[in-house]
Amino acid sequence: MKRKIGITGQYGFIGWHLYHTLGLDPEAYDRISFERSFFNSEDKLDTFVSQCDVIVHLAALNRHNDPKVIYDTNILLVKKMVASLERTNSNAHVIMSSSSKENNDNEYGKSKKEGRELFLDWANNSKGTFSGLLIPNVFGPFGKPNYNSVVATFCHKITSNDKPEIHVDSTVSLIYINELIQEIIKIIQIGHAVNKMTIAATSHIKVSKILALLNSYKSVYQLNGEIPALSTGFELNLFNTFRCYMDVKNHFPVKFKQNTDLRGSFVEIIRLGLGGQVSFSTTVPGITRGNHFHIRKIERFAVIKGKALIQLRRIGTDEVLDFYLDGDEPAYVDMPIWYTHNIKNIGEEVLYTNFWINEPYNSEDSDTYFVEV
Repeated sequence: MKRKIGITGQYGFIGWHLYHTLGLDPEAYDRISFERSFFNSEDKLDTFVSQCDVIVHLAALNRHNDPKVIYDTNILLVKKMVASLERTNSNAHVIMSSSSKENNDNEYGKSKKEGRELFLDWANNSKGTFSGLLIPNVFGPFGKPNYNSVVATFCHKITSNDKPEIHVDSTVSLIYINELIQEIIKIIQIGHAVNKMTIAATSHIKVSKILALLNSYKSVYQLNGEIPALSTGFELNLFNTFRCYMDVKNHFPVKFKQNTDLRGSFVEIIRLGLGGQVSFSTTVPGITRGNHFHIRKIERFAVIKGKALIQLRRIGTDEVLDFYLDGDEPAYVDMPIWYTHNIKNIGEEVLYTNFWINEPYNSEDSDTYFVEV
């Protein structure tokens, strides 16, 4: 039986990833859409709550010049949710994202701890189920700079040719967004109350090391097109995060350097710090390949003969990015994660394309999700 899942804060950093990851399994989950305006209407909030088997409460204010505004806002949002749960006699499983900073002596930490306790009181006095998750610092694609994480801020500044500054070179505990989402989905699937569950960080790293890695990605990849050596899962996740902060629209396509003499020409397609799989395809005129996206793979399309249109669209958005490539001036486009993409032969001759991806295809774990651009 499908679970009906609602997410407050659906358009925030964690909410966006959770919403679209659940969408990858439509046989298991129905997503009940949420708008922030629902908090201003008891009727709309009650309608939302009454439809949900599971409510993941992510809506919260993380930063503000006035700490009291953070506390008041977060407590008010919880109280409105509790009031709606009571009015609708809901027996939903409520999952709240709290923070590993719950016990810090600040208004944000206090708001998270007291909000969790308000939900727990509701569950104890109703037929509902409550799970409170203490979450460490989270990083990943599409986080908001100067708001969600130091990684988001560094990525934004570096890809925009700005210079980040380190104020305190501490060791930070991090979890990648995909790892966190899988932990939340496990809680949804189990369905049991977990009043205070600590989600463990998966990486512990100094801020200066993060900055050094990101600066290396800029020089090696953004400026020179080389895929860097990625020796750990953390480095792969950090690199994929970095790529999503680049100005994809204006960065691609990247023209190859052609070395030409009387024999013809030679083009180096890709220089790698890691392995993967190289493929070659021919595509007859008018045919489109692809229309899928990945959430962990790195992929490069290189057109070496013929005319092609490569299209990208970030999942959850409507803007389609069009890149026109011609084998007379060989060029490539790299596919950011969470961007559905395709390639179409728009010429009158056979299209020749070279594909590189950082891991061999595995039919049991393909990381390939089909969605039309």
